[in-house]
Amino acid sequence: MTIQTAKLSDPAVRAFVTAVNARDREAFLALLAPGATMADDGSDRDLDEWIEREIFSSHGHLDVDNESRDGRALVARYCNDTWGEMRTRWSFVVEDDGRISRFETGQA
Repeated sequence: MTIQTAKLSDPAVRAFVTAVNARDREAFLALLAPGATMADDGSDRDLDEWIEREIFSSHGHLDVDNESRDGRALVARYCNDTWGEMRTRWSFVVEDDGRISRFETGQA
């Protein structure tokens, strides 16, 4: 059963999912702390290159199935034009100012 994005517990994670699904690059980038980092399947990636390829140019979309760690860990069905749909896990580090300093994703 999918969790409605508006009901996700953590405000930064909720805004992240909202920005991905709206393909709103400006809102997405505003959520990230300066120097933010990310990893995909355990390997650090170039953040700007990854989000362009995996989210924005390929029409990425997240449907969240469940959350844990006070909303900072998700299991979601992620789909984009490149890979189709896959079950993924997402984990977020959110700073005191509410911005995301790191996120990690990979196959669930």
